[in-house]
Amino acid sequence: MSDAGMLSVTRITTEGKAMSGTNLSPQPDNGIPARRRTRHLRETVADDIKQLILQQRLRPGDPLPTEAELCDAVGASRSSVREAVKTLAALDIVEVRHGHGTYVGGMSLAALVESLAFRGLLSQADDHLVLSELVEVRQTLEQGLADQIIAGLDDDHRSELSLLADGMRQKAADGKEFIELDREFHLMLMEPLGNNLILQLTGAFWDVHTIVAPSLETTSESLRVTAEHHCDIAAAAVAGDADALRTAIANHYEPIRASIAGARAQRGTASSEV
Repeated sequence: MSDAGMLSVTRITTEGKAMSGTNLSPQPDNGIPARRRTRHLRETVADDIKQLILQQRLRPGDPLPTEAELCDAVGASRSSVREAVKTLAALDIVEVRHGHGTYVGGMSLAALVESLAFRGLLSQADDHLVLSELVEVRQTLEQGLADQIIAGLDDDHRSELSLLADGMRQKAADGKEFIELDREFHLMLMEPLGNNLILQLTGAFWDVHTIVAPSLETTSESLRVTAEHHCDIAAAAVAGDADALRTAIANHYEPIRASIAGARAQRGTASSEV
């Protein structure tokens, strides 16, 4: 038996109790369309696989039982298990490594990024609204955690923030954008909190921001202003001044809010003229 098969593979229910196997015999459809019944079965099997991961106390990167063992554990057919695994892989709950097997996934927020980004891109009339909401969430997080950020900063964090801000200032002086430096700066700002979920959310919101930012005008002046605001944030962090940090964060997001408001107003005017 494989390493994964050495796990205690017991047939389970979503309540985590042992069972003799899912009843796969034909059931009355009660008027429910076949497609809906199939989706319900797939979701049920996916829930059973998640329960197995929890029962076995598996961690990200750990191997799951083989497909045959999963079928036995959840009492489902191979096709149902494969469909359930596809669903879980899309959510990064499991990771399929072709030729090697299936493993517990990294539990990233990739699905959240995809969902929010698609929401923003789906309707050109709504993309600025989504961007506005993202900015509000990001600013609320950073300002609300200013005291904890200051308390958690060490010399390495302060030095890195200053270097990143200086790098943005240099890029702006050269008329170049600095998206990667900007992203790294905001992640570094939140790193002292030691909260992995907040770091993931910060990265996810930033990724969505860059995807759905529609056509906000970027000029050499806006690049310069953005870089200077990051320098102000870094200076407040280095000084250990939480109030100055909150003010610098607000100043940083204000031009973005103004650009979004202007773009939404312009779109509204254009729509009314059609």
